[in-house]
Amino acid sequence: MSDAPACSVVLPTHNPDSIRLQRTLGALREQTVPSATWELIVVDNASDPPLAGRIDLAWHPAARVVHEQKLGLTSARLRGFAEAAGELLLLVDDDNMLAPDYLAQLTARFAAEPALGALGGRSRPEFEQSPPAWTRAFDGLLALRDLGDISLRAAWRGNGPREYPCCAPIGAGMALRREGAAAYAAALARDPRRRSLDRRGNQLVSGGDNDLVMTILDAGSDVVYDPALTLTHLIPAQRSSRDYLGRLNRAIARSWVNVLALHGIRPWPQLARGTVPLRCCRSWWRTRAWRGPTQWVRWQGRCGQFEGQADLRASDDPPMSPPVRARTGEGQG
Repeated sequence: MSDAPACSVVLPTHNPDSIRLQRTLGALREQTVPSATWELIVVDNASDPPLAGRIDLAWHPAARVVHEQKLGLTSARLRGFAEAAGELLLLVDDDNMLAPDYLAQLTARFAAEPALGALGGRSRPEFEQSPPAWTRAFDGLLALRDLGDISLRAAWRGNGPREYPCCAPIGAGMALRREGAAAYAAALARDPRRRSLDRRGNQLVSGGDNDLVMTILDAGSDVVYDPALTLTHLIPAQRSSRDYLGRLNRAIARSWVNVLALHGIRPWPQLARGTVPLRCCRSWWRTRAWRGPTQWVRWQGRCGQFEGQADLRASDDPPMSPPVRARTGEGQG
């Protein structure tokens, strides 16, 4: 038997809530596969105070905390990828509780399917407080997803039109092969703009998961939704507020335009930045943003899209692509 673990769990965290992190670690401790077959890498991303000595990892023989001082989810994930020894990598957020068979399910599926590049499943909520009914329209913003009981698969083949697949894994609970992680790291090294696509401190930009998935699709691998994989997303009360969801929708919409463009998908034209305020004002009326929180959050998303279009560079503009069906930049809550 090889000394290398079959799977490396990469858990980035920045100033985590101690209770949610303990529950995340507790769910990992309950995995049904032997701990000798997988490793746990907790990436302390510039937490203050540092995590070392504040969490108990003694229950796992191959668990450790590594430090990444460059703030940002992308930097933390890259550090985790560099540290990982497994042929499979599993991304776990510090508020995710995996079902006990999660690791067993994903390792079996990857072993059976050589063309599989990335895999994800269901993400169900546990709310700290019951949210208002209107917020459930924005479950996707909070990385909540259940696509049903049938496995779904997508791939990019040849030079045909590209669309971001609705079954693409979200970052919470995404598993990928080592070569996919290496391709992603190499792509970021070539194009530093991609480092700005994801969370950094209190910023809510959220395009890194999509960038990672499209890098894997670009490499010719398949991505899969597997309903056998289930996790619980622990959601604090403040994430159900109108203001938080509005900020999140705006940031996600902006990064969504930019991450698509980096992969040659341009369903929207570049806008002059000076036109954005007027477009946002017009959209206020068109979305009827004054009528309630649902309309207001959607209006914020429209404003984010305009800002993303203003970020585009005309010099990079390929021929117009067909509309993208799946607006799943949503999903890094």
